[in-house]
Formats: sequence, C-alpha cells, structure tokens
Amino acid sequence: MSTIFDKIISGEIPSFTIAEDENFLAFLDISPLSKGHTLVIPKKPVDYIFDMENQKYADMWIFAKTVAKRIKEQIPCVKVGIAVIGLEVAHAHIHLVPINSVSDINFAAPKLSLSNEELAEIAAKISF
Repeated sequence: MSTIFDKIISGEIPSFTIAEDENFLAFLDISPLSKGHTLVIPKKPVDYIFDMENQKYADMWIFAKTVAKRIKEQIPCVKVGIAVIGLEVAHAHIHLVPINSVSDINFAAPKLSLSNEELAEIAAKISF
C-alpha cells in the first residue's frame, strides 16, 4: 500500500527537502511541533523501523545524526530531540525536533501552522 511518504519520495507530492542520498530522505514536517521539525525516512519502504535490515537501520541513524547537527547549527534550540512513534504513517521515520524543554516534543500538543513561504525559508536555512 502506497503511503504519503512514498508519494513524497517519487515527487508526486512536493516536500521541503533538507537532505537526500540514494537511501534516505529528510524533509520538513508540514505540521511541526517546532520550526525545523524534520522527518528522516528510508527510500525503500518498510512499515516498522525495527524490521529494517541492520545495516540500513544503522545507516539511517547516521544520516539522521548528520541532519540533526545541521538543524542544531541553523535553528536556535538547546538540543534536537528524536522520536520514533510509527503509528501515523506506515513507513518508518525518525522525527528530529528542535527543543528547549522536554515539553517541546509532546506530540499531543497543538502543531504549528506555517505557510509554504515560512517552510521554504526554514528548508533553505537547513538544507545542505
């Protein structure tokens, strides 16, 4: 079954891309918890992150680490928090969320509503 992430990977749905290589894609969450909230996904679909082949799983975390470092450089925050929930979209993904306190990574909290222009500006700042 095709997910919204498959459509983003194929270019069918546009995204605000932060980084990409042959195996992974990082793009801004369009309903973020904070400015710079980024999703890291494998290009080869797998529903449950712990079903990933070990090397791809490790490689995805290394890719996410590189993206998180860039977010921290460009977005004012104390740290970049991480979350893997896996219920919202049936495609493994890591949330990278700029945080200043633990409450900043509460997924039950209201999301920000950012314009496409704001998202594009943030993406341009973080992209590499």
